[in-house]
Amino acid sequence: MSLKPIPTPATGAAMDTIVPRKRGRKMLLAGAAAALLLAMGATLWQQIPRGLRVQRADIQLAPVEQGVLSDELLVRANAEPLDSVILDSVESGRIEEVFVRDGDVVHKGQLLFRIANPQRNLELLARQAEQAQQLYNLANLRLAQESDRSTRQRRLDELAFSLEQAQKRHARNERLAAQGFISPVALEESRDAYDKEARAIALEKRSAAADSQVRAPALSQLEKAIGGLDSGLQLVQATVDALVVRAPSAGRLTDFRMQVGESIVTGKNVGRIDDPSRFKLAARIDEFYLNRVGSGRSGSVEHDGRRYPVQVANVYPQIKDGRFLAELRFSGEQPASLRPGQSLDTQLTLGQPARALVLPGGAWVGDSGGAWVYVLGADGRTAQRREVRTGRRSNAQVEVLSGLRPGEQVIVSGYTAFGQSTLLNISQ
Repeated sequence: MSLKPIPTPATGAAMDTIVPRKRGRKMLLAGAAAALLLAMGATLWQQIPRGLRVQRADIQLAPVEQGVLSDELLVRANAEPLDSVILDSVESGRIEEVFVRDGDVVHKGQLLFRIANPQRNLELLARQAEQAQQLYNLANLRLAQESDRSTRQRRLDELAFSLEQAQKRHARNERLAAQGFISPVALEESRDAYDKEARAIALEKRSAAADSQVRAPALSQLEKAIGGLDSGLQLVQATVDALVVRAPSAGRLTDFRMQVGESIVTGKNVGRIDDPSRFKLAARIDEFYLNRVGSGRSGSVEHDGRRYPVQVANVYPQIKDGRFLAELRFSGEQPASLRPGQSLDTQLTLGQPARALVLPGGAWVGDSGGAWVYVLGADGRTAQRREVRTGRRSNAQVEVLSGLRPGEQVIVSGYTAFGQSTLLNISQ
């Protein structure tokens, strides 16, 4: 049998010392590995690009420069007739006849279409009958007054004659009484007869005057009533005449779509008549220029290789979809071949050219409102968002008041795809 050596106490203590040393060495090695990994991670973090990644081919850069700002605005304007007359139906009914077509050139008073409305004709007949009745009554009243006036005049003539005879008789009696040929009683009777005739003619005159005061207002009221009937008859006649629609002015018929048999109601728009020879321009302009575009501003339009001067006639400040409406008119000659709805490039002069720090205009203006831009960094691989202050604008340039220096490169293409990113990482 073999005998195993029995370890002495000294040997056991040495083994206990070796185990902790090995553990310490492992911990040191683990710490060193962790530190190495952290250092490598920091290096990689520095090398990883930050910010929104964009492709160089998807953006457009332009430098900030000292130059001359051309204070002009280029807008698209549509040609419209200078004068138009709106055609609205003033009567309802059914279309009986149509005499013209859309696009025809019509002259003033030309028949356009006819409306059938039996009710209006019946109203006209009723008004005519009522007027005839009142005219008959007025004629009878005047005839009665004239007859009464004649009768009274004859009565007055007879009384005047009787008065004259009584006066003569009394005068003779006075002379005879003075000579003693007639008694005082006879003289008194002739005086009484004379006074009676005088009272009779005075009473007849008062009666005639009173009768005239009564009859005259009645006659006046009846004449006024007949005048009202005349006005009403004219109105009804006008409604009947309106069933025959005529052109109120000369020009080209536009948006006219009437069909025989179609029902039409009062107030319905049936088209318009445009002046075929004179035009104006309507331009929708960005609201940014509302305070700078006013009546009297001059400009020009280009058509068929020629420029024609125009002037702002009216500005309508109501904002719709970020734009307002301006109306322009030709200052002199207008293009001969201009047609309604045709679009023209219109250049408006807002001010005199002046030296300024400028940046090319582009989609960035609409996206940022001119309040901020993306400026290319010195490394050419990043672009930082920066607040700026801008001033006057033209179609090609924007005046920079602060926030940028000459020579800096700015992204002038659209910013919509960048969202709210403050830093862009540009990849080649």
